[in-house]
Amino acid sequence: MISKDTFQAINPVDNTILADTFANATPKEIDEVVEKATNAFTAYRKKTNAEKAHFLEQIGIEIANLGDALINRCHLETALPIARLLGERGRTINQLNLFASYLREGSWVDARIDTAIPDRAPLPRPDIRHILIPLGPVAVFGASNFPLAFSTAGGDTASALAAGCPVIVKTHEAHPGTSQMMSNAIYKAIKTCNMPEGTFALIQGNSKKIGAALVQHSGIKAVGFTGSFAGGKALFDYANARPEPIPVFAEMGSTNPVFILPEMLKNDAAVIAAGLAQSITMGVGQFCTNPGLVFLHENIDNIPFYEELQAKFSVIAAGTMLTPNIKKMYDKGALETQETNQIEVLAKGETSTLINNATAQLFKTTSQHFNANPSLAEENFGPSSIIVEASSKEAILKHASDLQGHLTATVFGTSNDLLAYKELFDILELKVGRILINNYPTGVEVCHAMVHGGPFPATTAPNSTSVGTGAIERFVRPVCYQNYPEALLPDALKNANPLHIFRLVNGEITTAKC
Repeated sequence: MISKDTFQAINPVDNTILADTFANATPKEIDEVVEKATNAFTAYRKKTNAEKAHFLEQIGIEIANLGDALINRCHLETALPIARLLGERGRTINQLNLFASYLREGSWVDARIDTAIPDRAPLPRPDIRHILIPLGPVAVFGASNFPLAFSTAGGDTASALAAGCPVIVKTHEAHPGTSQMMSNAIYKAIKTCNMPEGTFALIQGNSKKIGAALVQHSGIKAVGFTGSFAGGKALFDYANARPEPIPVFAEMGSTNPVFILPEMLKNDAAVIAAGLAQSITMGVGQFCTNPGLVFLHENIDNIPFYEELQAKFSVIAAGTMLTPNIKKMYDKGALETQETNQIEVLAKGETSTLINNATAQLFKTTSQHFNANPSLAEENFGPSSIIVEASSKEAILKHASDLQGHLTATVFGTSNDLLAYKELFDILELKVGRILINNYPTGVEVCHAMVHGGPFPATTAPNSTSVGTGAIERFVRPVCYQNYPEALLPDALKNANPLHIFRLVNGEITTAKC
């Protein structure tokens, strides 16, 4: 039984308890919000693309109207810098607007039409038409590290609403006040745009039982999650144990390996070292694309590279982590790494007496010892990374082949390097969702072409992305209409193409009538 206990947020700078009190959702409250979402789905899924686009834009307007109060509350709950939060708010609004523009263009519904061939021999072909429709109410779990862009009104919520699905958000317990303010903005947009009651709901809680109850509820038809492997895998298991299993789109852990090839390292050691140090420690290492593994050749030419890394790391200030538990787990992981056989502490950042401040740490080992200690390949969420020195090209390729699924992989190389290691890219295509060349991964552009996903265990759904307009495809399914009368067809499939969208008609992509 879920308790009605209350909880409060803390300020991670000093662990002081913030004033507002929030109640854990009860089973009855979960039933009520899911029932309202189920009822809202009947009307919301029939809203036009233009109506949903206006709704998403209005959410962005209401978020902007929250002004400094939102930023200040979020800063108190997360210790993230004000400048970072201002940028994240802009990203949140921009991705809402991006989905709005995507809806207005309209071709995302993937309309396909194969017109009838009544005189075909030996059998006639019926009229067959295809479109994507929304799944139903979606449960979204807010992320700790992006309290705006990956939480209440973040990418999962935006893409699910764009698809025509009502959304129920389970807040992250670290920033309940921020989540409440964001949800109030969505509620205002619902009223302004005359959307059905239940199109969106927020439930609070610091109990894992609440998330489990939400995912197991028969009215929920899909799940979006950003967080730890343990959390995502637990939700995935709950969803698949239901009498009616549902898809879980969980973005989980990733060490985002970096491969630095020989000629590039020799030519640009200082530049690469400076960029690597910045990427590892950006946001106190609390980015899901933080590079936690670096592979390169053992070579005397590496000395300037290491010297530059040590110089850069030594002046990196300790930073406040998002929660005491995240700091505790980071320290535990760093200590276990340091105590592993044949691990060298290559560099450390500045220390701090503040309780939740983390020190940046960089480790180094050889291929032999890395292979002998599988735990070194696991993510340690925070500002640390492990450099692995390999003895040959074959060893580098073997490391790539041994990788599990990750969100990103980065390769630094000259044109000569890239040709010499072309096999590496064939391997990495099968291991990650995004491959970067001569660019660090700690930056996820919100655009049409972005893929923020990857094979398990980076995600539970390797055929999907949680960033970019392709994210809408997670919350829809195809339906085929055969021999339907024109009057009953969705507008996207009607002969006259009243929406003027691109459609696949008898094998040709066109906006023409059929």
